[in-house]
Amino acid sequence: MTISEPLGQVERAVSDPPDPRLKRRGRRLRTAGMDDGLMGVALLAGPANVIMQLARPGVGYGVLESRVESGRVDLHPIKRARTTFTYLAVASAGSDEQKAAFRRAVNRAHAQVYSTDESPVSYNAFDPELQRWVGACLYKGGVDIYRIFVGEMDDEEAERHYREGMALGTTLQVPPEMWPADRAAFDRYWQESLDKVHIDDAVREYLYPIAVGRMPGVTLPGPVQRWLDSFGLLITAGFLPQRFRDEMRFSWDAAQQRRFDRLMAVLRTVNNLMPRFVRKFPFNVLLWDLDRRIRTGRPLV
Repeated sequence: MTISEPLGQVERAVSDPPDPRLKRRGRRLRTAGMDDGLMGVALLAGPANVIMQLARPGVGYGVLESRVESGRVDLHPIKRARTTFTYLAVASAGSDEQKAAFRRAVNRAHAQVYSTDESPVSYNAFDPELQRWVGACLYKGGVDIYRIFVGEMDDEEAERHYREGMALGTTLQVPPEMWPADRAAFDRYWQESLDKVHIDDAVREYLYPIAVGRMPGVTLPGPVQRWLDSFGLLITAGFLPQRFRDEMRFSWDAAQQRRFDRLMAVLRTVNNLMPRFVRKFPFNVLLWDLDRRIRTGRPLV
């Protein structure tokens, strides 16, 4: 479906110049960096980013067929969310020691993720191209979050934000030379990668409960569940570029876009009124928890 008016922020290229109609919202930040997007409100975009990542078949089936049961979002959504959000915090604002420790832990889990003869697609969690795609989804989602909840970045800020965003890939196995050289190169990579996006019935069925925010084992009365599904789907679809909505077979029109924009405007206002510590939760606590886990020898993922 083509959306002519209004156009969502998520459809914009990351190299787009600042929109002069949109001002920086809330507190003026001295400089823009990746850690500025580490806000609790950003968790709302989590399901959409998972869909974007799993839209590449190698990633989708790597997760769908994963032997690492403790890391499956369909079985252990809270634990999986902690791991993913800790990775975002570490890659964006972590120390070299934190990055090295988390990389080792993730590598141990990824060693068990590879295709078999029965798998419909070939994949390996150590494939740097698949990891680049995951990092690219996280970076693109971070830009969308910043534009929606903070505002426009000037060219200098956007370039710094992009350079820091490289860590979303290079913290694992993506060599620096594989990361697109600049924002324009990233946009070219992104558009080319969209040709490789495909969500089949099996992955779509796996992703739908994530999209609407259902918790495994929780049964709610029908009307309540339908209302929550509808609300969750509005948020998730709103954070998805149209290409991914089409793959998930989510309908979207201008009226839904306006509802999403109104909801984000309310959340943006509330977010800007919060004290910094509250606004940064849970990412600030996750870095503290990571240090505690390293110190006490507890599992990191």
